[in-house]
Amino acid sequence: MHSILVIGAGKIGSTIVDMLHETGDYDVTVADSSAAALEAVAKGGIKTTQLDFNDAVALQNALKGRYAVLSAAPYHLTGHVAQAARLADVNYFDLTEDVATTRMVKELAEGATTAFIPQCGLAPGFISIVAHDIASRFDKLDTVRLRVGALPQYPSNALSYNLTWSTDGVINEYIERCEAVVDGKLREVPAMEELEEFSLDGTRYEAFNTSGGLGTLCETLEGKVRNLNYKTIRYPGHCALMRVLLNDLQLRNRREVLKDILENAVPATMQDMVIVFVTVTGERDGRYVQETYARSVYGQKVAGTQRTAIQVTTAAGICAMLDLLVAGKLPKQGFVRQEEVDLGTFLANRFGRVYAGERLDEGHEPAVKNIRLDAVA
Repeated sequence: MHSILVIGAGKIGSTIVDMLHETGDYDVTVADSSAAALEAVAKGGIKTTQLDFNDAVALQNALKGRYAVLSAAPYHLTGHVAQAARLADVNYFDLTEDVATTRMVKELAEGATTAFIPQCGLAPGFISIVAHDIASRFDKLDTVRLRVGALPQYPSNALSYNLTWSTDGVINEYIERCEAVVDGKLREVPAMEELEEFSLDGTRYEAFNTSGGLGTLCETLEGKVRNLNYKTIRYPGHCALMRVLLNDLQLRNRREVLKDILENAVPATMQDMVIVFVTVTGERDGRYVQETYARSVYGQKVAGTQRTAIQVTTAAGICAMLDLLVAGKLPKQGFVRQEEVDLGTFLANRFGRVYAGERLDEGHEPAVKNIRLDAVA
């Protein structure tokens, strides 16, 4: 049985722990600095350890003898976990959307005897697997557009938004620069810009640049595609209000204040949905064609506990990647990109099947809805 350390006992970390523990195939321990957070996940034989992630020695000791470490820690702590994994010769997985952290992980992976697999969630993560799969079926690429949204099903405030995952992560992707391929060249573009509107199944949405969602896809497709970009999906009006907070009130320079405001004024919800929307255009068999992948995913129960759509999709991504490494379907050492994973193989995995419309708890309604593509405007 493979020994796994999950870093972080929050919304995503606890979902990862439940998914892995329920299989009976992994010996799972969860680490967190909060005793209260650990107490909440300590059930059914799940092991816990209280750990200061800033203590490099303690972190490295906690990794000794493990098969892998899965980081669900805040983005600014993820680098510490990666460094400890390299020193302890442990396979490494994370969920980070932070571009700088991923660059550091790539450097740490050079010459490593174990695998370093960052960005294993939804976006970055599954979205890159889908985009690369579609792109590979074109003779010549023109444009690849990736759109993802974690949204409340029933928006009821001015922001048309509820907190469903890391507040730090949301703020980071709204502020940091975004990678894109523009006219064939890899470039950085500002977040919260290039606003667009579209319709799916009769519902209007907006989308705008956010940081980190492309993972390493820009680097992989540079020189092969004319335009490549990633945008976050929200309900109309959200971007304008966030610009007021970030720019007019200058809260982009006071992240802790902005986090405090959001967490005390914007309610969380369990009634969310995740939209995955990828469009690729280019040449195939001498014709200029377009292919689109569109899905919406809803929450479901994991180990008897109701989880949100963003919790399920994010946790399923990293758990599937762990499974695939154990099964020998991923490179066993060095830096591994999400787009190296075959889409069919991912969707056939017991965790990846969440994205294929199946539930982890059998006998319930599908957790995925195929969006009517003729409704896309």
